[in-house]
Amino acid sequence: MAAAEAAFAERKRRRSGGAGRAMKLLRAALALLPLLPLLRPAGAVEPISLGLAIAGAAASALTGIISYPRLYCYFRECCLQRHDQRVAAVLQENLDKKLFGQHLVGKVVVKAVKGFLNNTKAKKPLALSLHGWTGTGKNFVSKIIAESIYKRGLQSKYVHQFVATLHFPHAHSINLYKDQLQSWIRGNVSICPRSLFIFDEMDKMHAGLIDSIKPFLDYYEFLDGVSYRQAIFIFLSNAGAEKITEVALDFWRNGRRREDIQLTEMQNALSVSVFNNKNSGFWHSTLIDRNLIDYFVPFLPLEYKHVKMCVRVEIESRGYVVDEDILTRIADEMTYFPREERIYSDKGCKTVDAKLDYYYDF
Repeated sequence: MAAAEAAFAERKRRRSGGAGRAMKLLRAALALLPLLPLLRPAGAVEPISLGLAIAGAAASALTGIISYPRLYCYFRECCLQRHDQRVAAVLQENLDKKLFGQHLVGKVVVKAVKGFLNNTKAKKPLALSLHGWTGTGKNFVSKIIAESIYKRGLQSKYVHQFVATLHFPHAHSINLYKDQLQSWIRGNVSICPRSLFIFDEMDKMHAGLIDSIKPFLDYYEFLDGVSYRQAIFIFLSNAGAEKITEVALDFWRNGRRREDIQLTEMQNALSVSVFNNKNSGFWHSTLIDRNLIDYFVPFLPLEYKHVKMCVRVEIESRGYVVDEDILTRIADEMTYFPREERIYSDKGCKTVDAKLDYYYDF
């Protein structure tokens, strides 16, 4: 055991030493660049030749640096930028701090993403389908997942976001969209196996279009030499929100806590509801029929107390002291349903940001 530890320490010392030498060489080469105009004695090396020599030294140093992945990824974004364990920690922390009233989401998303990233022998890509009313946190959670894996989040070149009404607007072009979508996914996974694809407004997508990506979500080891097993696909949809509300309302009317709602009570009913919804991009989809969606994640409608939590966090994030009177006023201005009970916000927390602009002089 002692010999093994000594060998590990020696390898670590050599790596750090090599990286340090590469950095010193690079600094030395770069330091010479401003002196180029002065290094011109008659009959000596031509300036361009000297420049090339110095550039060669710099390139050699860079080659040494690039051989050390952590150093390279410090300067340039890398595929799967954070270590797998760090992804889970960042994801859990952000969901705990910023997502309210979604106990099911917090549990299933963290476990699903963590388990998938730790699985070195995954049989297929991870596919999550997030369902619920507008403003309940679907886009917010997909953003947090992206930020957990890549420092640049949604701005990362390895994260790809599609909006149905923007990227696939015309029903008569569906065959063209299918070809383009397949090419885009194939090309990007070839560059980065851990690519993340987010499909927003699935309830507005033309039926049949999403089935074009079925081969990429299936249990194939390779397709034309490319493996898709490390990729992540996230689908966002309002479809199924009625079924989710029905279950949540039933719990409330029977005096049961929403936190007692179990994922098993939602999953099957939600998948069937979405599959049979003609106004959904998942209508009779082979992705559901072939069980290629790993988790249907229900986002419960938000109550008055959750809206107040959203307002408080938004005020604090802007660096302002929370005014309880304004906080309550904003929550009271939201509209709630059902009309008689007024339990759930019909826009969730979606308009909180705009309302704050009205009350605070930013």
